[in-house]
Amino acid sequence: MAHDRTYDLVVVGATGFTGGLTAEYLAANAPADCRWALAGRDRGKLEAVRARLAEIDPSCARLPLLHADIGDPDSLRELARSTEVVITTVGPYLRYGEPLVAACAETGTDYVDLTGEPEFVDRMYLAYHDQAVSTGARLVHACGFDSVPHDLGAYYTVSQLPGDRPIRMEGFLRGSGNFSGGTFASALEAMSRARQMNAVSRQRRDREGRPGDRVARSVPGKPRHHRIARSWVLPMPTIDPLVVARSARAVERYGPDFRYSHYAAVKRLPVAVGGVLGVGALAALAQIPPVRTRLAALRKPGEGPSERQRAQSWFTVRFHGVAGDREVVTEVSGGDPGYGETSKMLAESALCLAFDDLPETAGQVTTATAMAEPLIARLRDAGISFSVLDGQPAHPPGPHR
Repeated sequence: MAHDRTYDLVVVGATGFTGGLTAEYLAANAPADCRWALAGRDRGKLEAVRARLAEIDPSCARLPLLHADIGDPDSLRELARSTEVVITTVGPYLRYGEPLVAACAETGTDYVDLTGEPEFVDRMYLAYHDQAVSTGARLVHACGFDSVPHDLGAYYTVSQLPGDRPIRMEGFLRGSGNFSGGTFASALEAMSRARQMNAVSRQRRDREGRPGDRVARSVPGKPRHHRIARSWVLPMPTIDPLVVARSARAVERYGPDFRYSHYAAVKRLPVAVGGVLGVGALAALAQIPPVRTRLAALRKPGEGPSERQRAQSWFTVRFHGVAGDREVVTEVSGGDPGYGETSKMLAESALCLAFDDLPETAGQVTTATAMAEPLIARLRDAGISFSVLDGQPAHPPGPHR
């Protein structure tokens, strides 16, 4: 990338919980020549974040502080024009995210966020994909735990299989962690909008179409005990399988017929049943506005798990892929999924877009489509494991098309 703008990266939302962790990660790990800044509405809060970052790296005391207000489109366009990549952690994205996507699409600026909200992603595709293609902007949503381990893990698993046969793949998530006020608010917002989400999804399918000579899609799974997961597995209707399927449609290496199913893996059946009932009850309560407001108030924005709680959290995503007579089991694993590893994934995604030699892409793209092997390499160097547990790897893929 030709670095002809003032900054390589700008972090929007660093005064929030996950945004602050992302800024701390950059303070500790960004290359010395990385030109980055913090942006937001409240300069006083930004100054407090900058002071905290200076305790990690004294040079951060000189970090520029930029004005950005989602109610002021001119400020967002000015911000976008000043940087190669915008990082935003300001959610719920359905409520606050669109103005910054619009500014980046208009100015040809790369964009990464943490959204796990399918409706937001689909709305942004419909509104800004074509413009981003014309300006060269790469709009990469879901660059945290939603959906990096699943998207890149599926890509990594495909790379161990022959590319000329149908591929059937399942992903099994296990983990332990807590959530912040912002994450909880985003989940409640999404649960309350199932009808709107389905309508926008249909609009996107009609606009986007499908590859004419290939099949690539996510398919619902069935609850059961699975020998590879060594657990009870429950279908997870999250954004992750949708992202995996979009990568598969864009990258020919996923083969002529790719099907993916996504599950939560739970060791004990009573816990699995309780989890299903709990999520169902929460989704039902989220349909009632006064109850939803009270639930959201249980966790205030900016609040999240303590450092001790995060240190005890972990995740694994195990993948089982079959292509003809070839079978492989892989795993992606790391620490605290929601915050420690999410801030790492988000920051490394932005650094990858800013500094790495990547395939030519533009518009709304996924991490596997835009970054693939370079981002996997970055995450491995940062302590997230990608490993083959069983099976003989096929020949690794060349550059994807």
